[in-house]
Amino acid sequence: MSRKLWIPLAGGLALVLLGAGGAYVYFFSGLRSTPSALTLPSPSPSPSTAASASASTTTSGSGTWTIAAGSLAGYRVKEQFAGQSATHEAVARTSAVSGSVSISQSSGAYTMTSARITVQLSSLASVDSVAGFNVTNRDRVVQQSLDTGSFSTAVFDADDVVLPAAAAAGQTVTVSVPGRLTIHGVSKPVTAVLQLRVSGNTAQIAGTIATSMDDFGVSRPTAPFVTVQPGVTIEVQLKLARSA
Repeated sequence: MSRKLWIPLAGGLALVLLGAGGAYVYFFSGLRSTPSALTLPSPSPSPSTAASASASTTTSGSGTWTIAAGSLAGYRVKEQFAGQSATHEAVARTSAVSGSVSISQSSGAYTMTSARITVQLSSLASVDSVAGFNVTNRDRVVQQSLDTGSFSTAVFDADDVVLPAAAAAGQTVTVSVPGRLTIHGVSKPVTAVLQLRVSGNTAQIAGTIATSMDDFGVSRPTAPFVTVQPGVTIEVQLKLARSA
């Protein structure tokens, strides 16, 4: 090849490589965002309000509570982009959540019993953002990893647990709830860390379960230039209405 032809060809190739490099830097840059964790949507009642509620209805929390519209569940996993030292937290959520919680009262204490939460996995949709990347593409890969065609739900069955005394006064309480999580046809013991508040005929729950894809035989989602870590944080924000 003559020198006259080689010089413009080399220059064109350099421009292509620079353009690709620029796109790479842009795609894997810090232009990413992740929504905050799911929490209880409103503050706890003031002590005076809680005391008044407790005095008027000391058994207000007893009964069966059904998960109502407006509830959310989802996951958080960490992605490591090639060439980046910091991880990105991928987050997906769904409102396709169902289930119920029973609360009984004895000698002034509440016990949470028969609690089951079911999440439809095929409806999980990413809510984080990565510049230059359509995160819905990740959702399809995740559904394949979870094999949602065969295992459509994730289910948490909680063990019975006595609630802190402040729950009877309508205050927000934090409680560790052991139980079993079933995903991908595999059931494993887990512990949910939950915040709970009961007020009249409504109740709210928010919390997390820390687990791993490896424990449930779920293959880690794969994509070019991205490594997905196995740890998963499952999070919920539940609105409940008394059904019985």
